[in-house]
Amino acid sequence: MNTVTQKMKFRQSLIKYAEKHGVTKAAIKYNVTRQLIYYWKRRYDGTLQSLADRSHRPKHHPNQHTEDEIKLIKDMRRRNPNAGLVVFWVKLRLRGYKRSIPGLYRMLRKLGEPRQTPANPKYIPKPYEKMLYPGQRVQVDVKVVPTACIVGDAKGERFYQYTAIDEYSRFRYIEAFREQSTYSSRIFLEHMLKAFPFNVEPKDMTLFEVYLKEKGIRHKLIRPYTPRHNGKVERSHRKDNEYFYATHSFYSFDDFEKQLSVHNRKYNNFPMRPLNWKSPREVINHFLETGEIDAI
Repeated sequence: MNTVTQKMKFRQSLIKYAEKHGVTKAAIKYNVTRQLIYYWKRRYDGTLQSLADRSHRPKHHPNQHTEDEIKLIKDMRRRNPNAGLVVFWVKLRLRGYKRSIPGLYRMLRKLGEPRQTPANPKYIPKPYEKMLYPGQRVQVDVKVVPTACIVGDAKGERFYQYTAIDEYSRFRYIEAFREQSTYSSRIFLEHMLKAFPFNVEPKDMTLFEVYLKEKGIRHKLIRPYTPRHNGKVERSHRKDNEYFYATHSFYSFDDFEKQLSVHNRKYNNFPMRPLNWKSPREVINHFLETGEIDAI
């Protein structure tokens, strides 16, 4: 949007008066020089915008980049399109460049020679290995119970939900603990193996050193800060938040333990879309009774 100023209107009035009464009378009336009136008459094309002030920025500067420096910058940028500002400045300094980093930055902008940032390599996820039978792989995780759910005499305590979920059937075993420790983890694994109505496939064992080695259970570690590698148990915990912790309170550890057990029983008997609207319990029972693998 073009702006009209008082100066522009004044200049237009000056020109019109000069055209009607002459330049000398206009100079006397408006207290300006004749040369100024002639200057604005040459500029005037009938529009107010032609009487606007132009930039007062000098066209030349005593410290401006020389032609040799500009040529050096262009040549170096062509050979180093991905170099950052400081790295590029250092490379120029090695070839005799004497300007500052801010001066180089302004010249790069003026020349339209920004850094060409290469795109990050596209992440290509590893194809997910689909499980073929119960017990082939089990995901394990620990969830800290929200403190807002712990009320009454138990307020201020810390409770933990240990979760194990079979990747094939989504059959789940969860247990309540007062602490998250290697001892709790060992107890949980012992109870998990008894609770699962199928065997967990043994492989090269590592974690929970003694117990896992004794039981010969392979424990696959996920990459740190990569929850998608433990997706089923992570989604299970999200559902726990939505349908259990958001609506329940616990007045003691025993109360928490009982409610958690009821919640898990409901989970294992609830139909799921990934299981073709069968419950984890139904999938496990079908496998144990027939030895056949459901098309899920």
